[in-house]
Formats: sequence, structure tokens, C-alpha cells
Amino acid sequence: MNAVQPIAKAQSASARTGFVGSIRQMLTRLLPSALIYTVILIGIVTVIKYAGGPVDYVGPDNDDGMRLVEVRDFLNGQGWFDLMQYRLGLGEGTLMHWSRLIDLPIAALIRFFGLFLGHDATEAAALVVWPLSLVFPAMLAMGLAGRRVGGLAGMHLSFCFAGMAIYTGNRFAPGAIDHHNAQLALVATMVAMLFDEKQRAWNYVIAGASAALAIAIGAETTPFVAIYCLVVALLWVWEGEPFAAAIKAFGLSLAVAISILFFATVPPQHYSAVTCDNLSLGFYSLATIGGGLLLASAVFASRLARGLRFAVIAAVGTAVFGSAMVIAPECLRNPLADLDPMLVELWLRNVSEAQSILALSRTDPFSIGAFYAPGLLAIAVCIFRSVQGDRAQVHLVFLALLSVSWAVALVQVRGAVFSNLLSILPLALLIIDVRRMSNGDSENAAAALVYIVTVLASVPAVWAVGGALVEMQVNKTKNTEEAESPSCSSRQALAPLRGLAAGLVSAPSEMGVPILRYTANRVLSAPYHRNQGGMLTEMHIGLAEPQEAEAFLKGAGVTVLAFCPDDLQTSEIARLKPDGLYAQLGKGNIPAYFDPLPKAADSGVQFFRYRPASD
Repeated sequence: MNAVQPIAKAQSASARTGFVGSIRQMLTRLLPSALIYTVILIGIVTVIKYAGGPVDYVGPDNDDGMRLVEVRDFLNGQGWFDLMQYRLGLGEGTLMHWSRLIDLPIAALIRFFGLFLGHDATEAAALVVWPLSLVFPAMLAMGLAGRRVGGLAGMHLSFCFAGMAIYTGNRFAPGAIDHHNAQLALVATMVAMLFDEKQRAWNYVIAGASAALAIAIGAETTPFVAIYCLVVALLWVWEGEPFAAAIKAFGLSLAVAISILFFATVPPQHYSAVTCDNLSLGFYSLATIGGGLLLASAVFASRLARGLRFAVIAAVGTAVFGSAMVIAPECLRNPLADLDPMLVELWLRNVSEAQSILALSRTDPFSIGAFYAPGLLAIAVCIFRSVQGDRAQVHLVFLALLSVSWAVALVQVRGAVFSNLLSILPLALLIIDVRRMSNGDSENAAAALVYIVTVLASVPAVWAVGGALVEMQVNKTKNTEEAESPSCSSRQALAPLRGLAAGLVSAPSEMGVPILRYTANRVLSAPYHRNQGGMLTEMHIGLAEPQEAEAFLKGAGVTVLAFCPDDLQTSEIARLKPDGLYAQLGKGNIPAYFDPLPKAADSGVQFFRYRPASD
């Protein structure tokens, strides 16, 4: 027996060593590593989401709720090409600018889970699976990019930093069904395709298709796609014939994919329309012209001298820009530039995602580091290392892609999620080199400190925590604990509407999507720039004196008005016009044409049924 025990222990130790060795071997390969990181990340995200008990299965962003409303309409028979939201705004409704390309997989998941689950459980399951299913392609792309530029260490650093970005953000959390998570995965894929040292054509086929899909899903990525095309073109200018197959593949893939997506998603009656917030003739024509000219350039000019290739690309750029000036000149500026000044003042300035860095410095200065510091640090690193000749081409490519994303974030903070994602790769290269220097001089405390600071400075969440701590110190003498206001948009708060015949509800824009989601009513206002008429009408109702407000109510066909005094827009309107309808309702002065409805328990909203004077 004594002789057997050492043998058993040795076998057990050998088995453990073999298991650990297998794990280590798996972690040297891209696909198994991506799967391991993804499974761990999805587990953590899911546990954190539901650890506190039951939560709403729809994400907290209005766009998540609106996407669900759109998917429900699609499942209930609304046509593939029919993007009208018939229950939003004045008249026949509001034409939405979102793509069915995101509606389709969510609708398919709902249909699948509907085979064996109830209604709410079906939607909940679909809204958990869809965003989490995008974690793997995003992680795989970031790991591939990291491996291609930084080897095994670069791959694992990219996995870690991308995982932290996904964990600390809400783009991939259960319920997040807006299109930004898909766009992030596509952007990561495009970046990864640029750094194949062998410049194999299939990489650029994927890159071109991803660029087309990103444009078709949402116009937010258009500046990134434009600079990406420029980077590909300049790589061809620099390298010439060895890069010819790659640029041919990219140009052809972009032109073919955008054509397929245009005819697959744009209604035939809108083929000639130019809109700048979604895929339309403007973006389609520019993408096909640009892709076609890149293909032609590679076919006929790859053997020319570098200077002549540059002249060819300059001519291509001139042709694309000239086409834009003729076909879609309005798309060369901010698509929100045509908003009514009242909407800018009372709505857009209060939308946190749409704020510029200047507006953010006034409203929430302590969050600036989380949005902008990693990107700025990465830009500085790219400039320094390019000047030093340290992998100059790689860092110049990063610099171009980062700079445009960071510039977009300066105008609208929502762009920071892309610049922070892109900053991972150049900062990972920096961390690898700093770690090497620190390990080479293990007795040097300064080197170790530089390494630690570099790692921490590369993580947006660290800047967010630091900003929060500074804010706590600055505001430590203030009472920062405020009682939470009763909800105006929960299912319970909106219960009084479900007891009425469906009509048109005038409510603050932040209540619009919940009303569409939880009831069969139409709403005047929801926070979407294509619904300017409905939003302005709701604002004029609140600003007008009670007798004048009735004319707006009757003209729009309003049947119910929702008054939520804690709503930011409502309180601002009441402050601006003390004799207006909202201000008077806040004082308890209820016009004769309003019948108050019973108020739900713990609700912050009071509904009033409108009775025209002639009734």
C-alpha cells in the first residue's frame, strides 16, 4: 500500500500538469483563447446584470426600447421596406432611419424562443442572446488585431482590455439591442484585416464587406469608413504592385457589398432619395464610385512609380469629393445641423451622448478623462513612435484611424466608444515594450512604476473611477444624496393609459418610447431627430398659455396629456414660461378642458384626458 501511494500521487501530479499544459497550449492559439475569454466575460456580465434580482429585460437606453417596438411591428406584419413608425409624431407617423439588418436577427430569435416560451419570456430571452452573441466576434477581431501587431502578448492584452471595455460599458449587456454593438464588432474586424503581414486578399474582402455593412447599419461609422478607405489607398500608393491584390479585393468587395445591401434594404421608391443619417443614394453612390475607382487604379496603375500612384489616388479622391458635392452636398456637414433651434435648446443639449467636449466640461467635467484620455494618450504614442521610426507604418495607420474617431468624439461624446476601442492596440504595444524594459531592470522601481501607470492610464474605467473620486472630494461638503424621483415611464406608472381606448398622447420625449412599448397609444414626441414636428408640437403645448395650448391639443388630435414635473425638459419649459401650461399644471391650476385620470401608486406622472370645449 505504501508503495502504491507515491505512484498514485505521481500520476495525479502528472494529470494536473498535463491539464495545465493543455490550457497553456490552448491560450497560445487565437480561436480557443477567444472562446475562453468570451465565455468568462459573458458569465461575468450576466451575473452582474442579474445579481441584484429581477431587472427590465430591455436596456436602459431609449434606442433599445424603440428597437423592440420596431421589431414587434415587423413581427406583426409591417413590411421589410416599411420603416415608418406609425404611432410616432404627427399625421401618418415618422419614417425611421434604422436598418432592418438589426431587426431581422432579433425577430428571428423572438420567433425561435416563442416556440416554447411565453411572450415576455420570449422577448427577454432574445434580448439576452442577441447582444451577448456579438461578444465573440468583437473579442475575436480584437485578439486577431493584437496578435498581428504584438504577437502572443499583444493578443492577450487586447483580449483583456477589450473585455474590460465590454464589461464596463453597456453596449453588449443583456437588453442592449441598439446597433452600436454590431458597429463596434465591425470596426474591430476592419482594423484586424489591415495588419496581415502577407496582405492576403481575403482580409480585404472581409474588410470591404464589413465597411459596407457598417454603413448600412448606421451612419455613425461613415467618417471611420472614409478614413479607412483612405488608409487602404495610401498603403497601395506606398507599396505598389505587392499590394495590388489587396486593394482590388477591397474595392470590389466594398462596391459589391454596398450594392447588395442598398437594394436589399432601401425601398424602391426611395432609390433616388438622399438622406445623411442612413444608407441612401448618397452613401451608396460614393461607396461604389470610390470602391470602383480603387479597383480600376489597382488594375491599371499598380506598376507605376510611387509619385504617379499618388497622383492617381489624388485624382480618385477628387472624383469622390466632386461626386459628393454633386450628389449629396448636405452629407458633408452635421446631419443634425438642420434641427430647429428650440429642439437644440430644449432637447439636444440635454442628450448626454450628443454633447461635445465643451458641453461635457460644463455639465460633467469629471467624466472627460474616461471618454478622451486613453484616445489622446494613444494618439500621442502613435505620433512619438512614428517620428522615432518605431514600426512607423503600423503607428501611422493607428494614428489615422484613431484621430478621426477621437475628432468625432470631440463633437459628440458617443464617438468615444470607438476611439477608446481603437486605442487598445497602440497602447498594448506600448505596454509590451515598457514591461520588457521593466523586467530587464527588475531593481529599478521607477521602471516598474512607469509600467503600472501606463497600464492604468490605458483603461477608460480607471479614468472613470479617478474622476468619480475627484468629484467626491470636490463635492464632499455638499449633500449629494438626493431622493430618487418616482418614475414617469415604468409599466406601473403608465397603467392608467391601458384602461383607455388607444389615442394620441402628448408627453415629454423621454416618455415616448415607454408609452409605445407598454401601450397601444400613439405619441407626439420621442427623442428622434426625424420627428421634429411632433417634438415641437409637444413643446409648444407646454409653453403656451392654457387657452392657447388648447388650440395645439385640438389641432394635433391629442386625447391625453402626460405631465411629469420631474422630467428635465418639462421643468425647463415651466421655468422658461411661468404662465405656460406646464408651469400652471405644476402649480395645480388645471384647465377646464382636462379631466385628471387616477394616478398609479408611486408614479411621478399625472395623466389628463383632453375634452374639447365643444364636447
